[in-house]
Amino acid sequence: MKIHFISLGCDKNLVDSEQMLSILYGKGYELTDDDREADIIIINSCCFINDAKEESINTIIEEGRLKEEGRLKFLIVAGCLAERYSEEIEKELPEVDAVVGTTAFDGIADVIDRLLEDSGEEKESLVKMKKDTGILMNPEVERFITTPGHYEYLKIAEGCDKNCAYCIIPKIRGHFRSIPMERLVSDAERLAEKGVKELILVAQETTLYGRDLYGKKMLPELLRRLCRIDGIEWIRLLYCYPEEIDDDLIEVIRDEKKICHYLDLPIQHCSDRILKRMGRRTTGEDIVNLIGKLRKEIPDIALRTTLITGFPGESDEDQEKLKGFIKEIGFDRLGVFTYSPEEGTRAAAFEDQTEEELKEKRRDEIMSLQQEISLSVQKTRVGEIYDCIIEGRIPEEHVYVGRTYRDAPNVDGYIFIDDGKIRGELMTGDMLKVKVTGASEYDLEGEPVEINESAK
Repeated sequence: MKIHFISLGCDKNLVDSEQMLSILYGKGYELTDDDREADIIIINSCCFINDAKEESINTIIEEGRLKEEGRLKFLIVAGCLAERYSEEIEKELPEVDAVVGTTAFDGIADVIDRLLEDSGEEKESLVKMKKDTGILMNPEVERFITTPGHYEYLKIAEGCDKNCAYCIIPKIRGHFRSIPMERLVSDAERLAEKGVKELILVAQETTLYGRDLYGKKMLPELLRRLCRIDGIEWIRLLYCYPEEIDDDLIEVIRDEKKICHYLDLPIQHCSDRILKRMGRRTTGEDIVNLIGKLRKEIPDIALRTTLITGFPGESDEDQEKLKGFIKEIGFDRLGVFTYSPEEGTRAAAFEDQTEEELKEKRRDEIMSLQQEISLSVQKTRVGEIYDCIIEGRIPEEHVYVGRTYRDAPNVDGYIFIDDGKIRGELMTGDMLKVKVTGASEYDLEGEPVEINESAK
């Protein structure tokens, strides 16, 4: 039996996908990259915002058409859409044979066994594998690595207790549950043995790690222990809520050489009025003060953030305040989502919803402004020397593609390195020192430096 796997949505979902793949591979199933060769297709879905929901549904419909060609026997939907909309899937998407909830993926092989046992009978109902979203899945399941291999995501917690007014995640993924530290360290050691050099720590909220298990936040201690693992050269932090970043965490990032001077801070807005309506736990002043402290303690830190435009009740004044804030702060990286009213959230019931056209207009204004800021920031990098990790090569352009510590994979930029000045051949995952020679809004150009120059 050949299985084709499609993982949609965030990197946290990707970790779940890799564990499902490992379970199935261990059961003897053959994995294929070609959906037209598959007997079984599994879609690990997302429904965080409306665009993600539409992508998941469209993917289900597209892959379901392969049943008409006769080869595809079963179509399974896992993940967030399956957790949230299992009844709707059963009614509206008859091509789906089974759904697997967000805390039940360790039962994926059992679901396939049930489908195979019933394959001779006419389908009467959807096979459902769902568990209480308050439990923690078995995090000891090994990983089938789907990234290029030199970097991997380490999911350190599941769920969220923040209950922001716009977010459906707590209802899909449950309350915040930290994965025990010993298991995380063991997982990281296995990844290092497989050649992983960069660990990227993810959760819905990484900075709260450990408080539920140990009575206090333990992310700094986890980072210290991960830094001791041989083979791991970079450790990167994503999804750090600003109100939970304390002096201990800042000191660890500053002092531990393996930790990238990079933070992802999802602040969403700067207007106190909008932040309060969102259910956020910071003010604009809190955010400014935190960023000031981070840049004082770690002068070369790269800061990334995400914003939401068009939240219910957002005024033109709030938009102008946000634009002024962005100019003042000068984020290295910034992404913008238009507000998506998700059913079941408090904000979806607010009466003063913003028109879609205005949401998009405000988003475009901010992204245009950020392009100018990003170009200005990038130009200051020219002449600097960075350690870079190689992602690949574009032979026809005579360049290697790499990343500096300032760039997370798949969301940030790249540095394009002149391959004519490199002796020998580089492999994906190799590291070298590169001098920046040019800059654009999101990417850099560079050339390798001699050892004696990089030591200056």
